[in-house]
Amino acid sequence: MSEARTLYSLDGKRVWVAGHGGLVGSALMRRLERDPCTVMTVERAKLDLKRQAGVEAWLKDARPQAIFLAAATVGGIASNDARPGEYLYDNLMIQANVIEAARQTGVEKVLVLGSTCIYPKFAPQPIAEEDLLTGPLEPTNQWYALAKIAGVKLAEAYRRQYGFDVISAMPTNLYGPGDFFAAEASHVIPALIGKIHTAKTRRAASVEIWGTGRPKREFLHCDDAADALVFLMTRYSGHSTVNVGTGEDLSIRELATLIAEIVGYGGGFHFNTQRPDGTPRKLTDGKKLAALGWKARINLRDGLTATYEWYRAAHADGRVRA
Repeated sequence: MSEARTLYSLDGKRVWVAGHGGLVGSALMRRLERDPCTVMTVERAKLDLKRQAGVEAWLKDARPQAIFLAAATVGGIASNDARPGEYLYDNLMIQANVIEAARQTGVEKVLVLGSTCIYPKFAPQPIAEEDLLTGPLEPTNQWYALAKIAGVKLAEAYRRQYGFDVISAMPTNLYGPGDFFAAEASHVIPALIGKIHTAKTRRAASVEIWGTGRPKREFLHCDDAADALVFLMTRYSGHSTVNVGTGEDLSIRELATLIAEIVGYGGGFHFNTQRPDGTPRKLTDGKKLAALGWKARINLRDGLTATYEWYRAAHADGRVRA
């Protein structure tokens, strides 16, 4: 299948990666090294994206021509459930401030990064972009999901009212080097890598895993996600969001078993059913992105192996803790 034609070239452009220190942002930084563009960043300590006046002033001064909006307050099930106000407020403000200031300062194109948690808890599988807002959300992360839905709809509204070229992409569950590995606040892959690595080093007989182990999830390496986002920035312009995934999923039990094999842990698992499972299954329908000519390249075993090697090195020199 041939790739869609280039609609917007990054060549020679000033490109702001908002959230450059995060999992996706750092992957975008690596990916954009291959493009002849000037990548712009600003540290969180110098610019609080939740403050409208500061965002407007920075954009007026810096004048980026394209923006990847990857900045967000993110975390796992427990963190989402414990900090609902923070997840809703922070993400609403970040998206609204950046998109509006971008419009006011003449930015040419913005890509808003979302999350597949925006889809209903019991959406048909695989989940198509059209399934948005067709049913109730998963309660444990509904606050984050609501903010991300608002970002998608804000992009649509600005296209409709102002003709502003804002697009949105919905990556599935992401993982990779640079992730956040603290078990209580992290997503499932870094949490399992940290727990299983610790169990191996301590020669523990078993590892606690939250929930029943039955829910099924799809996982995408952050470098594949970054490649897809650059692809969409240059080859897509439309009001509908676009799913980004692999089209394959596995159960949490199967995931834990795979990580244990990679880590070299021979113990067992204890499934704590007092902890929430979350959505029973979340597999994206990637036909729209596939039709444009993009597909993921990093298989799960290879991606997990590389992520574990990064974690071991970072854990050894104190950059991360389990």
